[in-house]
Amino acid sequence: MAHRRDDETRRVRIATRGSALAMAQSRLVAGLCRDADGRLEVGLQVIKTTGDRMQAASWRASGQTLPKGLFTKELEVALIEGEADLAVHSLKDLPTELPDGLRLGGVLLRADPRDVLVGRRGWDVRCPGGGMEALREGAVVATSSTRRAAQLRWRRPDIRIVGIRGNVPTRLAKLAATQEFDATLLAAAGLERLGIRLDAEGRVLEAEDGSVGGWGLELRGRPLDLEEMLPAPGQAAIGLEIRKGDRRLLALCRRIEDAVSRECVEAERAFLAGFGGGCLSPVAAWARVEGEALRLRAVAFEGERRWEGTGNAPVSGARRLGRTMGREARRALARRSG
Repeated sequence: MAHRRDDETRRVRIATRGSALAMAQSRLVAGLCRDADGRLEVGLQVIKTTGDRMQAASWRASGQTLPKGLFTKELEVALIEGEADLAVHSLKDLPTELPDGLRLGGVLLRADPRDVLVGRRGWDVRCPGGGMEALREGAVVATSSTRRAAQLRWRRPDIRIVGIRGNVPTRLAKLAATQEFDATLLAAAGLERLGIRLDAEGRVLEAEDGSVGGWGLELRGRPLDLEEMLPAPGQAAIGLEIRKGDRRLLALCRRIEDAVSRECVEAERAFLAGFGGGCLSPVAAWARVEGEALRLRAVAFEGERRWEGTGNAPVSGARRLGRTMGREARRALARRSG
């Protein structure tokens, strides 16, 4: 019996989605766990989520109410039922309210939070006017993100938005193969974790290991400045979800997490919670630590109305700052609609 208990303390079962990006992120977490404790036996458990099953469905159907936790619910069930010890999430997909019995155990060092505007060959990514200004008048941009669409419309009201579904390689392949839209937006961190790079001329290169690609050298990309396009709360951060009371996994998460990234994303998620939105809301937020202070920029949309604000607080007050700004945004937009 003692030998069996010892085996269990060395085992870490990681619940993950099966997409290329999710697997890349989960392998990263597994490697960090092994680096933290070489005795650990770390394994991945691939679980299909509601969001994965909805890949062929439109999220823009008239009157459709989207469920919360599209890409997280089934992973959380595995945790609650004891079938997994840790779930790996793209933090922007994780609801701000977690199920009873679960907690955010850690946040890894955040990658590049920017979005990348990707278009077909012939689009001038070096246009001196800026990323969005490089698009032709009346350009068609494919995105199913309400956050990205709202900011695009605000900056470039002439642009037409169409929906697009699928993972990162699928979206790139669709862009290369069609004439129905001119560009799309992808997270820089996702491209990086898949090994997809931009060369000096902005060409979108296939992953060096050949794991993703197939679109050739027909696509060009340009990261958008954060002044031009704010990211989703938690974008580019990987979140580690565990059971409350699991001190073994909490200690492991704390060994591999980045404290500064944790405070920044907590402020952003608090803004989203204070505003009352979910991960599909047209809300964007980005926080950074400057010395002993945390600075938070955020924007929220409701129809044609827009709120934007900036706040500063001690790092210890990150969550309070986010909640306060989120509530302020909600009240301001409600007054304007009256």
